[in-house]
Amino acid sequence: MFSIIQAAGWPIWPLIACSVLALALVIERFISLQTRKVAPPRLLDEVLTVSRAAIPAHEVISQLEKNSALGEVLAAGLRALYLNPRCSEADLRATMEASGRVVAHRLERYLSALATIASAAPLMGLFGTVVGMIEIFGSQSPTGGATGGNPAQLAHGISVALYNTAFGLMVAIPSLIFWRYFRARLDAYLLTLELASERLARHLNTLRR
Repeated sequence: MFSIIQAAGWPIWPLIACSVLALALVIERFISLQTRKVAPPRLLDEVLTVSRAAIPAHEVISQLEKNSALGEVLAAGLRALYLNPRCSEADLRATMEASGRVVAHRLERYLSALATIASAAPLMGLFGTVVGMIEIFGSQSPTGGATGGNPAQLAHGISVALYNTAFGLMVAIPSLIFWRYFRARLDAYLLTLELASERLARHLNTLRR
């Protein structure tokens, strides 16, 4: 492996740094976007059950807020009605929507960085290819003679060009795949949060009557 890095030349080091960063981002997103941390399946039903007769106590709402991202959005609606029982339905929905935007922004963290790596890695590989081509042309004889070139420099230039192109694609393709996967997963989570908050808003509006 080290011999390949040596053959690829100095342009491959930024690509290696991007590959390490992309791997760290993928691992972090897998940990942060677990279902139990974002939208536990039975949480909404439990909240509806607890608030069937009255708004839960402040301690229960605080515990719900720390449960997950969905719990944070639901807790925002419960807290708004707990602090102001005469809160209008429009204000209640606005409070939950604001909390949902904050949660969505937090869940989208690092996805733009992963997308940037997926877009930039092929260009960085292309830059390494250009550097290799420059070395190839530099190895040729100024007079154009067939025997005037430097074979070692020519081989090194070809290695730089090919290895950087290949490594740039090796970094970009998995980064793009994981970005698309996390984007789709996040969209599904956001839809779940939106539907759950809408259901809770209707429930709380009925409770006030």
